[in-house]
Amino acid sequence: MPSASEAREWVAEGGLHGIGDSLYTPFSGPDGDEIDWDAYRTLVRYCVGDLSHSMLWLTSGIAEWWSLTIPERKKLLEVAIEEARAVNPDTVIEACTIANSAKDTLELTQHAQAVGADICFLQAPPMEAHGAEGIVRFVKYIADRTDIALGFFPSPSSGYLMSAPDLALLAREIPALCAVKEGQMQPSLAKALHNLAPGLFIWECDYIVYQAGWLQKGIVGAAQLGASGYLYETPEHPIYSNYWSLIWEGRLQEAIAYSAESGMDTISEAVGGWFTSCPQRRGYFTHWGEAFKYVASVLGLPIGDYPHSRPPQALLPQAAKDDIRAAYEKVGLAKQPIGV
Repeated sequence: MPSASEAREWVAEGGLHGIGDSLYTPFSGPDGDEIDWDAYRTLVRYCVGDLSHSMLWLTSGIAEWWSLTIPERKKLLEVAIEEARAVNPDTVIEACTIANSAKDTLELTQHAQAVGADICFLQAPPMEAHGAEGIVRFVKYIADRTDIALGFFPSPSSGYLMSAPDLALLAREIPALCAVKEGQMQPSLAKALHNLAPGLFIWECDYIVYQAGWLQKGIVGAAQLGASGYLYETPEHPIYSNYWSLIWEGRLQEAIAYSAESGMDTISEAVGGWFTSCPQRRGYFTHWGEAFKYVASVLGLPIGDYPHSRPPQALLPQAAKDDIRAAYEKVGLAKQPIGV
């Protein structure tokens, strides 16, 4: 686990590498009030063992952090560390510790440091934040009281879109900040941020920048920090892993062709909208927990006996399930086709 002062050196030496899986939370019981810990342990072992993915991104948007209690989030991290490192002791643990107050965020970050996480990712607070100045104060409050590498995820779900100068200001003010998950799907922001803060590791969620060679130009880094790659492949058909290996090796034209031929494009087009948007609130970026878990169920992964998200998220409509099921059957990844 790198200290705050070692964070940027750790990243420069390849501390963040490979595919990082953002895990869903399997709920159980009436209204999903419980967590199915056996299902969660199975999911961790599947990602780290069966798929050989090198990183885990924990208790973030896909996990529905806003619906979890502080004790639940702590236990989810502890269980993931225990299971993952029993399979691969070198698993990189990325703990997402944003909460609804600076004090709760600090408690989660200090806990992550104590139990052996490698890096903690914060994001723009979902509460009232007074622009970049307020967010710098927020992150600095955490950094001043911890000694662990920090990353930042400017998720649009927070309701506040950060600019490249905003993020560069964070990097200047907070030496522990070493990585950014650029989730606003604005490649120009990633490029501008690299120019302003070239020492930061940047992961851009928009695949097009990798196909355009931005990794080879040093603008973005060679890792998927917190994606749902485990929902795009199986051990028998490692579509996602194969695609990113081609990208990392600089075989860009082969990667573009493989993305189409393998069915990865088919899956992305069918499920992408359901993962991050809902008809009831147009224009809003979300992480629709039930959509991710429905994909997992199609792949045969355990999701608990309560398949929905906790409130305040809505129930996933049948149209979404039909789109998802059809795409996974077309690509040949569905565990059990309809009617069998």
